Amino acid sequence: MTRATLILRAYMDLIAHDLFMSHHDFASLHRRVRNFPLRRVAADADATNIVSIALDVACCFYPKQALCLQRSAVLVKLLRAKGVSAHMAIGVQKLPFRAHAWVEVDGQIINDRLASREDFLVLEVC
Repeated sequence: MTRATLILRAYMDLIAHDLFMSHHDFASLHRRVRNFPLRRVAADADATNIVSIALDVACCFYPKQALCLQRSAVLVKLLRAKGVSAHMAIGVQKLPFRAHAWVEVDGQIINDRLASREDFLVLEVC
């Protein structure tokens, strides 16, 4: 898959996420992300970086700001399609209350600050 094709796919997945969320709640999104299939292909060593960059570029052209939940859900979908065992983590902070989502591969945060695990209590990893 060319870089341009991957960027276009990421862009289309951002749109698909917005459409899905306009008709569903968070619980439905959680089930959807948890059930994204992991393709049984050998993951390219650079796949995580290439897919992350493609999503970043797609977000630059997206007409609205893609927040952490949308970016993380789309990134998990794209990475799993490439054979990367990616998981979305959902965390909260008590005071002031904030919620946040990020993606981990092999226990390493790939699309956020490494301090997210320190700043947020992890509620769920899917």
